Amino acid sequence: MTDGPAAPGGDQVPDAAAPRNGDALERGEPTSSPTQPSGSQPLRGRKLGDRRVRVERPQATYFRYAGEGVVRAKAKASEPTGQADRVWFNVRAVLFGRPLATEQDIEERLPKWKALAILSSDAISSSAYAPAEILTVLVLGGVAALTLGFEVAVAIALLLAIVAFSYRQVGFAYPSGGGAYAVAGANLPKIFALVAASALLIDYVMTVAVSISSATDQIYSAVPALYPVRVEMAIVALLIILVGNLRGLRESGNIFALPTYLYIVSALIVVGAGLFKAYVMHDPAAHGFQASGLPPPVEPLTIFLLLRAFAGGSVALTGTEAIANGVPSFKPPEPKNAATTLVAMATLLAVIFLGFMAIAMAYGILPTVYPTKQSLPALVAQVSVGTGPLFFIFQGATAMILILAANTSFNAFPRLAAILARDRYFPGQFAFRGDRLAFNAGILLLAGIAGLLMIAFGADTHALIPLYSVGVFVSFTISQAGMVHHWYVEQGPGWRQRLVINAIGMTVTGIVAVVVAVIKFPHGAWLVVVLMPSIVVLMYLIHRQYRQSAEELALREDIVFGLPQRRRRVVVPIPGVNRAVVQAIQFGHTISDDVQAIFVTDDLEEGERVRERFAHQLPGVPLVIVESPYRQLVRPLVRYLDVMRTDPEEITVVLLPEWLPLHWWDRILHNRSAERIRQALVARPNTIVASVPYRRNL
Repeated sequence: MTDGPAAPGGDQVPDAAAPRNGDALERGEPTSSPTQPSGSQPLRGRKLGDRRVRVERPQATYFRYAGEGVVRAKAKASEPTGQADRVWFNVRAVLFGRPLATEQDIEERLPKWKALAILSSDAISSSAYAPAEILTVLVLGGVAALTLGFEVAVAIALLLAIVAFSYRQVGFAYPSGGGAYAVAGANLPKIFALVAASALLIDYVMTVAVSISSATDQIYSAVPALYPVRVEMAIVALLIILVGNLRGLRESGNIFALPTYLYIVSALIVVGAGLFKAYVMHDPAAHGFQASGLPPPVEPLTIFLLLRAFAGGSVALTGTEAIANGVPSFKPPEPKNAATTLVAMATLLAVIFLGFMAIAMAYGILPTVYPTKQSLPALVAQVSVGTGPLFFIFQGATAMILILAANTSFNAFPRLAAILARDRYFPGQFAFRGDRLAFNAGILLLAGIAGLLMIAFGADTHALIPLYSVGVFVSFTISQAGMVHHWYVEQGPGWRQRLVINAIGMTVTGIVAVVVAVIKFPHGAWLVVVLMPSIVVLMYLIHRQYRQSAEELALREDIVFGLPQRRRRVVVPIPGVNRAVVQAIQFGHTISDDVQAIFVTDDLEEGERVRERFAHQLPGVPLVIVESPYRQLVRPLVRYLDVMRTDPEEITVVLLPEWLPLHWWDRILHNRSAERIRQALVARPNTIVASVPYRRNL
C-alpha cells in the first residue's frame, strides 16, 4: 500500500481505518462530532486496495476533542494574535515564564525541603530582630532588668511550642488551607472569621515591611556607607520578591531555598561557636552586662517592663501559622508533610532565637544606633566568629533570608484573599489565577501596600515593630477557639486530648493578644486596632453587594423559559452612512423586523444629506433625524427613546456600530461616542445595549 504525502494540518488514515470514514462519506453521514469540526475525503491510488482517507482537522492546532460536546483549548488558543499583543506576551514570558495549565498545579506543589524555605522563612528569620526588641526594652531598667532577658526569651520559646503544636492539629483538621479564617468560619459565628482574616491580612503586610526593612539593617551593619540608601535597597528587594512570586510557586522555591538554608547553617555555626566560647572555653570577654557600660536606668524593674519586653520579643512567633494556612501548597500527603515541616521550623527558630539571646547575655551585647549602628546578629557574629569571611557570609545570608521571609506573606496573603473572594468577602478578581497559577491580584496589592509602608517609615524596623504581631495573636486565639469547638462537636478518637491542647493554646494566645495590644497601643498598635474593624466592615459591605446582585439575578429552578414573547424594537444610532452602520443595521434585521436608524445632528442640512444617501443605499429602513441645536448627542437620543415608547413592556435593542482601529494609537483620534451612549443607556429599563464592531480585514 502506498501512502501519499499528508496535506498541511491533515492526517492520513490508512486502509484499516478507511472503510469507516470513507463509507460514512459515501452514505452522506457526518464524519466528526459537532464539537470536533473536520473534513475528510477518500483518496484512491492506482493499485487495487490502495485507498485511504485524508482527515482535515483545522481545529487541531488550537483545540483537542475531550468528549461529547466538549473541546479543550490548547496553549496556542490562548496566545494573542495582534502584533503588539504578541510582543507583550513574549516580554511577560521572559519576565514571568510561559503560562501553566491548571493541571500543572500539582507539579507546582512543594516538597518538604522547599516548603521549609518558602513557608518558614518568615518565622525563622524573626530570630534576627526579635532578641533585639527584648533587649531594647529591658535596657530601660538597667542591669537588673537585662539579667532577665534570657528568661523572657524562654517564655517566648515556650509560647512558640504551644502555638506550633496547636497549629499542627489545624493542618490535619483543615487540609484545604485558610488557617484561622477557615477554622473560625466552620466553627464560630462569621464575625470571628472575618476578624481573624483582617488580622492576618494586616500581619502579612507587616511581615513584608518589617522583614525587608530588617534586611537593610543587616546590609548596612556590614557596610555602613549604605545606610543613606536603605529605603531604595528595600524597594529593590521588594521588586525582586514580587517578580519571583509572579513567576509561580515552584520558581519561588528554587530562588529562595539556597539563602534560607545558608542562613540556617551559618546561624547554627555562629550560635554553636558563641556558646562554646562563652560557656565551655569561658572567654574572659563573656562578662555579661556591666553597669559601667550602660546608660542609667530610666524605669524601675516592674512586671510592666517585663511584659513590654515580652510583647516586643513576641514578634518571633509571626509566621508560625503560615504552614497551616498553606497546607494545599505541599505535595501529597499534604497534612503529614505540613506537620513535619512545622515541627522542623519551630525547632530551628527556638534554637537560633535562644542561642542569639544566650550569647548576647553572656557578652553583654546591645544593638547600637546610627552612625555606628549594627544589628544584634552582626554583633553576636563578631564575638562568635570574628569579622572574617564567615562574618560576611552570615550577614549576607541574614539579609537574604529576611528579604525572602517576605515570601511567606506573598504565598499566604494572596491565598487568603482568594478564599475570601470565593466567599464573596473580597472582590472576585482576587480568586483568579494568572498565567503562572499565582494569585496575581493579591500579590500586587500586598507589594503595593508594603512598599508604601516602607517609604512612609523610612524602612526603620524599630518604627514598624509596634504595628506588628497584634494581628497575629488575635488570629491565633480565634483559630484555637474554633478548634476547641471543632473537637467538642466531632468527638472522634482522642478528641479530649486534642481539645485540651487547643484550649491551652487559646488561653495563652488570648492573654498574649491582650498584653501585646495594651502594651503596644500608645506606640502605634492603635492603628492596627482601628484597621481591623474597618476591614471587617469593608468585607461586610462587599459581601452585601454580591448578595444583592445574586438575589437580583436568581432564577427559580422550577421555571422553564420558552422563546421570547415580548415585542422587540431595534434602534441604531448612526454617525453617517458607512460600512459599520450597514453591518449594524443588517444585524438588527436578524433580531427584529422593526429596525430604525437615528441620526443626531446640530446641522439640519447635513441631516438631509445623510437622509438622501441613507434612503438610496438602505431602502426600506426608516431614518429619524433628531436635530440638536445645543450640540448634545447622548441626552437628546435618550429623550427620544423615552418619548417614542408606546408599549412599556417593549424591549428596545440599541445597536452601536463601532469601528475598531487597527492600532492603539489610532484610538485617541476618535471621540468614543458609542461608549458615552452605552453608559447612558446601560441602566435604562427594558433596554439592551450591544456593540456591533467593524474592523477592516488585512
